[in-house]
Amino acid sequence: MDAEGVPEPQPDDSVAPTGEPGTLVQSGESGESEILFDALGQSLYLYTPDADRPPDSPPTCFGDCATAWPPLLSTGTPTAGGGVDASLLGTVKRADGRQQVTYAGQPLYLFASDQPGTTSGQGVGGVWFLVSPSGQAVPAGS
Repeated sequence: MDAEGVPEPQPDDSVAPTGEPGTLVQSGESGESEILFDALGQSLYLYTPDADRPPDSPPTCFGDCATAWPPLLSTGTPTAGGGVDASLLGTVKRADGRQQVTYAGQPLYLFASDQPGTTSGQGVGGVWFLVSPSGQAVPAGS
């Protein structure tokens, strides 16, 4: 635990890796919004509590959270597909040492219950949102 009694992130070997070397991030239409997808057409999400973490510190979704919301991982430099600004792509080291893809500084996640082309994680808990090509959260209901 840290000085405030908050549990420290622990490596989570139960989370299946997602992504591959040079993980592709692309944009496409979903309903009335343009959003980010991975190479398999899975919608990408941001977790608003991650915005409060210091720059370059590990993402805050781990353990059970990362089981429901697998991180988008890459063992190489992420690749920008159509509609994606390559200058906004990056990575951040997770507590377990793996590299998670970021966009506009926000770690990217998938929703375990989604299928390619679905967006069922949008707005879950008021903290999970689809990501627009500008790097902003897509408002729920868009």
